[in-house]
This record gives sequence, C-alpha cells and structure tokens, in this order.
Amino acid sequence: MELLGIAQAVHERELERTLIARPKDFLIELGYGFCFIGNQYRLVLGDNEYFLNLLFYHRFLKCLVAIELKTGRFRPEYAGKMDFYLEVLNDQERAPGDNPAIGIILCAEKDRLEVEFSLKSKANPIGVATYQLFPEVPEEYKGMLPTDDDWPGASRCCGTLCR
Repeated sequence: MELLGIAQAVHERELERTLIARPKDFLIELGYGFCFIGNQYRLVLGDNEYFLNLLFYHRFLKCLVAIELKTGRFRPEYAGKMDFYLEVLNDQERAPGDNPAIGIILCAEKDRLEVEFSLKSKANPIGVATYQLFPEVPEEYKGMLPTDDDWPGASRCCGTLCR
C-alpha cells in the first residue's frame, strides 16, 4: 500500500477511493492481465442489492476477480460473504467460456488457522491476503521495486483499463 501513498490506518471507503484514484499503481500491484470493471459493483438478487468493493476481469485466467477490502483483521464471516458474492457473479455475470469467479479478501491482519477453517467448506476459490502500511519503502526493498519508467503505460481493451 505504500506505493499508493497510504501510510496509516484508514477506513475501508477511504482505502477504496485511494485505490480507484490511482488505478495504474494498484493494477501494477495486482500483476499483469487485470482489467478494472468497477468499484461498489452492484449485484441484485431478488429484491436485495449488494455491493462488491472492487471487480476485475483477468484476461489470461478468463474469470472475474472480486476483491473485498477490510481495514481490520480477517473475520470468518468475510469468507461466507465472499462465497455468496462469487455464487451470484457466477450465476449472473459470468460469460460463456469464462472460468468461475475468484475472490480475494484483502485485510490488515489474519490468523492462518482462522482463515483455513473459514475457507475449508467453501466451494468457490477464495484467497485471503494481508497488506502492510509503510511510510516509505523499507531499505531492503529500495532499488528492487519497479519505477514508473519500468512499466509500459496502461492500455485499453474492451473499454476497461488493463495492465
């Protein structure tokens, strides 16, 4: 998150706004092949509506990638919520020929055992990752991270930003 200029704890909406305001930096962090679809992506099921923090499409995996941002530690209920979102995405948004959607829960902290038990019975692929906030790049990583000049500019495909 330090590449995005986030050096202290923030609320989830602020974290999301920062990521959306600097899409190139966030797409570089995610890796090659991600296409941004939207934030606060609306899903409707019956009379209810739900909102995913971030939704991407991965060109090479050929699947939707849902990301939920959490500023605190991982909680088991996040896995159930993500599994639900993936079911809805697979039913309503997945295109013919696409692979099943993948979910990523990005949180400040996690307990490995708690995550393992929370995901054990889930049918959909869900990953839990943590992030750290640094006021600046740690000394041992200086010179190892790419600069803006190391990356070709973001391009457009299918109307979305891609890296």
